[in-house]
Amino acid sequence: MHEFTDRGLDHGAFIPLMAMYPAADIPVVQLSMPSLEPTALLDLGARLRSLREEGVLVLGSGFMTHSFAVFRHPELAAATTAFDEWAVDALARGDADALADYRVKAPGVAVAHPTAEHFVPLLVAIGAADDPAGAVSAIDRMVMGNSTRSVQLA
Repeated sequence: MHEFTDRGLDHGAFIPLMAMYPAADIPVVQLSMPSLEPTALLDLGARLRSLREEGVLVLGSGFMTHSFAVFRHPELAAATTAFDEWAVDALARGDADALADYRVKAPGVAVAHPTAEHFVPLLVAIGAADDPAGAVSAIDRMVMGNSTRSVQLA
């Protein structure tokens, strides 16, 4: 384990926290994901679950879809829309297994997430949830096929 006390927060932590807590008046501990492997991240979330009983907020930050290919080829936006709709449906059903197996089960994944790091933080939050089927999802915006979506889990 490495601790970097003078590094500051990564933009993946800083940006949502700035929107949620503009006064920056809460303590924050940022953890690096030990892996991008979906089931390992669900397990990590499950191990963090008990912290929620102590009032700790587990926050996973990323994008529901993240693709620069859509900027160059706008016709690919249909793939990211299909992925976004699939993920919202899987969340509504609390289907953590499908979300963990997104590389196989999700439509448009090659365009929506050519790399994993913007999607898999969601799996940590799902693993930490008491009831993943209780997810409340709201789209913040869809810009050129990139979906930023807020998901609240109980």
